[in-house]
Amino acid sequence: MPETIFQGLFDTSTTALISVNDFLLCVACALVLGLILALSYMYRTRYTKSFVITLATLPAVVCVVIMMVNGNVGTGVAVAGAFSLVRFRSVPGTAKEIGMLFLAMGAGLIAGMGYLAFACLFTLLLCAVNMLYNHLSLGAKKNAAKYKSFRITIPEDLDYTGVFEQVFAEYTSACELTRVKSTNMGSMFRLTYDVVLRDPSKEKELIDKIRERNGNLEITVSKQESTESQL
Repeated sequence: MPETIFQGLFDTSTTALISVNDFLLCVACALVLGLILALSYMYRTRYTKSFVITLATLPAVVCVVIMMVNGNVGTGVAVAGAFSLVRFRSVPGTAKEIGMLFLAMGAGLIAGMGYLAFACLFTLLLCAVNMLYNHLSLGAKKNAAKYKSFRITIPEDLDYTGVFEQVFAEYTSACELTRVKSTNMGSMFRLTYDVVLRDPSKEKELIDKIRERNGNLEITVSKQESTESQL
């Protein structure tokens, strides 16, 4: 009885049965790899508890799925279709989060196929490279303090075309009007400029010059984002 309890109802004599010891070994290895992936993701990264837990358990889930497929072509096609229907009903993920999810799925797939040593080597190598790139700030903008977004509120009777160009030309090396939005029931406009400051220490002086032209209405200065989707 103990030997047959883990057999499938539709198994045949030609179906290879995974032993309980091998199953537990692969799942345990996948859980350890998931924990390593989660810890490496937390290095120098803003994270949420739910994503870290998901990242830690995802390799084990993929590992079990791959073991259950076990060479069955029909089951493999069905699993691929099921994965393609999965949607993450949450805020859009960043490029790094999506990359880590693929990394976790890859580690689980390798472990599920039984190549535990390769799975460990793959995880350790990719985690080390990921942490190294984070430490080196690969891809980060140089002099990031110079890149700012200005959101300026102006009254509706003020022609915003070119009204701030002279001020920005004095204090910035690059300036672009990226958005115009009406607000307060159409009685005001909110302008968004992406600028590159010549001297970040003169940011307050630039704000004062803008206040003189927009009637001392609201001005918001924030860090400039490269893209909204983070991809």
